[in-house]
Amino acid sequence: MTTAIPMKKILTLTLIILLSFTSCSEDNDDNLSPQSIATFNFTHNWDGTLITNANFNSIEYTNAKGNLLSIERLRYIISDITFTSSTNESIVLDNYNLVDVTNNSGLSYTTEIPTGSYNVSFTFGLDNEDNAENYLDLNSASFNVPDMMGGGYHYMQFDGKFINTSNEEQGFNYHAIRAVDNAGTNPTFPQDTFFSVDLGTITISANTEIEVQMNIAEWFKNPNLWDLNVFNQMLMPNSTAQIMMFDNGQSVFSLGTVSQ
Repeated sequence: MTTAIPMKKILTLTLIILLSFTSCSEDNDDNLSPQSIATFNFTHNWDGTLITNANFNSIEYTNAKGNLLSIERLRYIISDITFTSSTNESIVLDNYNLVDVTNNSGLSYTTEIPTGSYNVSFTFGLDNEDNAENYLDLNSASFNVPDMMGGGYHYMQFDGKFINTSNEEQGFNYHAIRAVDNAGTNPTFPQDTFFSVDLGTITISANTEIEVQMNIAEWFKNPNLWDLNVFNQMLMPNSTAQIMMFDNGQSVFSLGTVSQ
């Protein structure tokens, strides 16, 4: 990925970011020892059935409301991965990763971190300060949100087709952004819709592989039973829909396999 413009936070400890992960320009602290390699792998499923881009463009999934649907595009941002020690000291990776399932990019990234046990969490999307920055790679990926809807960037673009009440294929655009009202020259923001995901305590030693699972079916069912006949397109300026996405997103991610 293209190097991003630095984001707001000061790291508790400075980290070395490896592989193709968008990161800030930082100095390395040679006194951090010993170091371990942590690799995050993002996998996707539908209530336990693995999904890759090989499963896209085919109507083969049924959501909790009973809508038959396909997946045609899925990409989203995770940011500010945080490792918190038992003494409540935090290491924050002040950067973001665009997970693009459609193009098989950003499905894993690797970082170096001091050996130890940490509570691991991350942000889905970008918090408000980070969302106000300018990221050349996200611009070129057409991940922007129009200024009339507050600017910044999408948190997720999830597109597909579903069978509507007329038994016809119809497109849907399940796009998550910062919830906005009064689209135009003076938009207002009723509620933050980025959210934190807590993966629990993970021991980082040597080369640690951490699976982060997204159950795509959860976007449609908990706590809001999602009817694609009602909410399918033009959801970005719909703050009610955005807040429903925020609510449903709380159960989407979970910790999968951790291997050393």
